[in-house]
Amino acid sequence: MKVESTGFTMSDVDGFLDEQREHERLNLAERLERASARLAEVGARVTADHTEAAGWSGHEILAHIAVLSKFYGVVVHRIATGQMTELDLLEQVNLRDVAGEQMAKLEPAELLRMAVADHERTIKTLRSTGSAALQRAARLPDGRSITAEEVARLPLINHLEAHIDQLASSV
Repeated sequence: MKVESTGFTMSDVDGFLDEQREHERLNLAERLERASARLAEVGARVTADHTEAAGWSGHEILAHIAVLSKFYGVVVHRIATGQMTELDLLEQVNLRDVAGEQMAKLEPAELLRMAVADHERTIKTLRSTGSAALQRAARLPDGRSITAEEVARLPLINHLEAHIDQLASSV
């Protein structure tokens, strides 16, 4: 193997990291696409359930998925485009939960349609937005920050995948 690193400059390292970010950006789009396809399959089996129960019904899980899909997809877009520079996740989570209660009144087929449409928009954003834009960050109330890429990966895709597993177990 030829040793190359002795001739590397910071520019080479930056180029390498840029390549890796591009690779990750496309992987995120593919993960979201796979998760959305699985949701479409599993979500089609959800029936309306408006009864009060201890745990979340499949209908309530689907409503939660519809809300998080819209919310975090919009946040990814707004941070990546520089429209959002501050984000209070705790406040937004509280608003999201109120929206989830309202969404649970919709029929499962409508919730599924909405979630899949929101995924399609976010997939398009991930595929068309450069990795540098996904490294833009919004400041959190405690002074930390979160990048658009982190929002896509953690509260959107990872969270979505976990709830799809939960949904699959409930139907």
